[in-house]
Amino acid sequence: QVQLVESGGGLVQAGGSLRLSCAASGRTFSSVTMGWFRQAPGTERLFVAAVSWSGGRTYYADSVKGRFTISRDNAKNTVYLQMNSLKPEDTAVYYCAAEPRSAAVIAANYDYWGQGTQVTVSS
Repeated sequence: QVQLVESGGGLVQAGGSLRLSCAASGRTFSSVTMGWFRQAPGTERLFVAAVSWSGGRTYYADSVKGRFTISRDNAKNTVYLQMNSLKPEDTAVYYCAAEPRSAAVIAANYDYWGQGTQVTVSS
């Protein structure tokens, strides 16, 4: 059974940092693109970042460029999201996703999702 499990969320003050992890099990995802999305209450799930299978290419939403960094460790079947200079508007549930069928920025293209981890940034 394929599982993606996120961890590392929590409560942090504005300007602080968090590092999210997404551990995959049930199969290897070392040859596919992985992504992070986030969803605030009452809103749609939005693209945050994605990383190619090798880690050589990364993609970011404009709202997080320069503050967030996505990376992966294929030996550990794990993807990370380092979040710095956090803002209250970054508050959301963050989801890990794997293997998009097409454009990595579109949530509907992904079949594999984690359960999400809450990130709350206080002002």
